Amino acid sequence: MALTIDTKFGVQGWSLGVCVLRKVTRHHMLGVLCGTSICMASTVSFAEMLSILNYETKAEESLETLQIQGTDNRRREGIAIVELDPESAEYGRIIIDIPTSPEFVLHHIFYNRDATKAYVTALQTETLHVIDLTEFPYRLVPILMPGCKVQENIIFSDDNKTWYVSCMGSENVIVGDAVNDTPIKNISMPGTYPHGIALHEGIDRIVVASCVAPDFSGTGHTIEVIKVSTGEYLGSIPVSDKKGAAPVEIVFVPGSDPPVAYVTNMMSNTLWAAVWDRVNETFTTTQLFNFKEVGAYMPLEIYFNKAVDRLYITSADPGMFHIFDISNDPLQPVLVKSLETAGGAHHVAITPDESKAYVQNSLLNLPGINDGSITVIDLVKLEVTGTIDTFKDKGLAPNSITMLPKWYNPAGHFNNGLP
Repeated sequence: MALTIDTKFGVQGWSLGVCVLRKVTRHHMLGVLCGTSICMASTVSFAEMLSILNYETKAEESLETLQIQGTDNRRREGIAIVELDPESAEYGRIIIDIPTSPEFVLHHIFYNRDATKAYVTALQTETLHVIDLTEFPYRLVPILMPGCKVQENIIFSDDNKTWYVSCMGSENVIVGDAVNDTPIKNISMPGTYPHGIALHEGIDRIVVASCVAPDFSGTGHTIEVIKVSTGEYLGSIPVSDKKGAAPVEIVFVPGSDPPVAYVTNMMSNTLWAAVWDRVNETFTTTQLFNFKEVGAYMPLEIYFNKAVDRLYITSADPGMFHIFDISNDPLQPVLVKSLETAGGAHHVAITPDESKAYVQNSLLNLPGINDGSITVIDLVKLEVTGTIDTFKDKGLAPNSITMLPKWYNPAGHFNNGLP
């Protein structure tokens, strides 16, 4: 039984008239409330490793394939806390379910640098949402973002006082006060489709991947460069030999010297690198890998291990998790193994001890690449060891996955180029 929190009401509503009160702490306090008395007991399992995901109803074509029909034919959205410790009796189950408005089309979840807040971007509303992770129950608090259409990614300054949100539908990046959570500046980048965004304060630069127009009427092939200290837009640098590559994600390799940023090109199926040229204060770019060589298409997310000798990249079609050796040179990645996951392999949650990876399989809820499952990978044996079908079996597709702060492994995403 899961605790359901209805975000439309100030007082929390209980699902089915019965509530499992389960505070997210090391030791669970479980009880079923019936009026003012406890009317049911629940077995306590102290093994836990909790993740947070946002989900939505799968596309109609996908529901028909699964032969699943919604009971009220209405689209659902929400945020869920899921148990991922295989030793727990609740493994794979939704522990907390927070329904949200289906009008948001919530996209992805990002933590600030001390993981005290979670920010949730949205595709259909000019409103960013923030969750205070230090208070339970969790509540989504809106941040009005006028002029930011189709919110994609968010990054934070090293001092945790500023955030930057890429707006793919309005050709800009919004800069915000991360303490008060208010937008303070708009950086316009005409003719671009801002998606992935990375920061390196050591070189005073933000780089943004120009991906695709939300209606697919246009496709980018460049990264956009911003000077952090002034907010000045410095222009575009190609990361493809031809137009239409659709750079989607960009991440600096932690500790690289000179600074190197990896870029995944979604439509050209390639991995490129942008290398910082200290003399000319710009980036030079080069192609490093073509995923078509291993039958993989639509490369997406980029992760690292703590030693920064392994690089992990997902690809959506047919769904794979790629493991590269970068111990010799980040500009010479060597493919170690590609593991099959499921259609839409996208975000990944990696355990603190780096023994397991959990791959969320759904990209933009597009039929054929929105399987809805979570693939479990053993990072030591380099093999798939299981699948969690909790969302898939309900006709839902998770759109992101990460561990809750206690178990969070940033996998290179909080280093901002630092060792």
